[in-house]
Amino acid sequence: MTEPLVQMRGITKRFGGVTALLNVDLEAHAGEVLAIVGDNGAGKSTLIKVLTGVYQPSEGEMFLDGNKVSFASHADAIAMGIDAVYQTLALADHLDPAANMFLGNELTRTVMGIPMLDNKRMRSETERVLMERLGVKLKSLDAPTESLSGGQRQAVAIARAVYHEGLRVLVMDEPTAALGPQETARTLKLIQNLKAQGLAVILISHSLDDVFEVSDRIHVQRRGQRVGVVKTADSNTQEVLGLIVGAEEAA
Repeated sequence: MTEPLVQMRGITKRFGGVTALLNVDLEAHAGEVLAIVGDNGAGKSTLIKVLTGVYQPSEGEMFLDGNKVSFASHADAIAMGIDAVYQTLALADHLDPAANMFLGNELTRTVMGIPMLDNKRMRSETERVLMERLGVKLKSLDAPTESLSGGQRQAVAIARAVYHEGLRVLVMDEPTAALGPQETARTLKLIQNLKAQGLAVILISHSLDDVFEVSDRIHVQRRGQRVGVVKTADSNTQEVLGLIVGAEEAA
């Protein structure tokens, strides 16, 4: 494969006397879906929070395009093209999709020297990004976000992340949690669309069915360490479950 777009080397993260991550490596390539799996407490969330600048590593290095990088905050990571859509989605339910997409980054226009929200442009940009980047068309952009289906809400959260032209790495934390079969299928299609656009998509999921459907490689965490990376096409559920639970240790 080509040189990884993003690399993490020897990442260790301690919280006081607790070691959440120990000497973890990770590589993600442009145009691939890398799944991260593992039981609760395996270090998955801590790892992606280091990658996205929420946490700073106690030890280790990160590289983007082969260049060493460090993030003091999540905003630093976004500026370098790395963002995340978390399971909570962080949407304001009472606002419409356009208001959610531009929340905190509202577009404005000047009327008689007075800056005002440019609601028309925000609506058109939301509609454009949803269709062009995700292939999604909402029946109405006027309804509050709380009235949307789970998959549509997921699409709005993803659209907010991909609106930034510099986005290169998108972390998705349990994107199909609590979705029905049809909504899950639509969300997995969104992931495939992002992969086709050349993004490195890092998928955290407890659903191995979803992982095997859309991922190219699977990174397995256990007890704060990376215990294996397999090519999805060359592996199976039994092998991955064995890595997750440490079957070879019990044997």
